[in-house]
Amino acid sequence: MLRVGLTGGIGSGKSTVAKIFEVLGIPVYYADMAARRLMNEDEELKKNIITHFGKESYIHGELNRPYIASLVFHDKEKLELLNYLSHPVTIRDANQWMQQQNSPYTIKEAALLFESGSVEHLDYVIGVHTPVPLRIQRIMQRDNTTREEVLQRMSRQMDEDIKMRLCDTVLINDEQQLLIPQVLQLHEKLLMMSVK
Repeated sequence: MLRVGLTGGIGSGKSTVAKIFEVLGIPVYYADMAARRLMNEDEELKKNIITHFGKESYIHGELNRPYIASLVFHDKEKLELLNYLSHPVTIRDANQWMQQQNSPYTIKEAALLFESGSVEHLDYVIGVHTPVPLRIQRIMQRDNTTREEVLQRMSRQMDEDIKMRLCDTVLINDEQQLLIPQVLQLHEKLLMMSVK
């Protein structure tokens, strides 16, 4: 089975692309959602988070997300530490999930495919590219936030041009070119690749 990664910067439309693949019958692993689940379920990860971020990290056994967000939002080193703790657990979970699927290929949707090292476990990587002004506008509307906050979040991610150059193929999601035909064409290519 072909293991496919799907990535792009914040506001690029990764989730939209992932949903199209799901409609086509392709299983999608959402790394961010999985990481949130694992921070509540994986006992070793919980222990490590408490060790590094304090007992306030959990309330009644559930991750105290506002508390963690307040710590990592303005502190790059703490964000890197949280990622360092959670990425290996999420990568392991994704690999196990992929092995359990029964389809020509599976997709792992993640913003930090390259940064986390999870790209090493994948056969092919799709990038979703959206011009920065459109990404900013989308995130401001989606998260009801300011332009400055969006730019700050973007600054913590890998440079978009570098990320797209590392991908095997790039889908353009600029509201000018139709997205669904691009995904359909890529789907056919991935189906052919999966039988080789």
